[in-house]
Amino acid sequence: MASKGHKMMLLERRKKRVRKRVLGAPERPRLSVYRSVKHIYAQIIDDSTGRTLASASSVALKIPGGNIESAKAVGRAVAERAREQNVAKVCLDRGGRLYHGRVKALADAAREAGLEF
Repeated sequence: MASKGHKMMLLERRKKRVRKRVLGAPERPRLSVYRSVKHIYAQIIDDSTGRTLASASSVALKIPGGNIESAKAVGRAVAERAREQNVAKVCLDRGGRLYHGRVKALADAAREAGLEF
């Protein structure tokens, strides 16, 4: 079985591989998703200026974040905050994780709330 250090190294390698291709621009910022065991976080980032345009998390929404329902709530919240900043199109940075489960639920909820991927 792989050790925790080895797993984290592989995750970092996948993150870098994804970030080579996904770059947030002013017309199409990056929707970065971070998933921990207990919570889920999402930020919309303009990489040209290094600014975070909108963010949401299960911690900020005061909901338990280890399930799909909380990921959907975070996706809706980040999409609403992005629309307030006049952001309609984003590119998804899944943070080295599979597009599956909580990451997919967050992305689908953000799409339903009005973001284009």
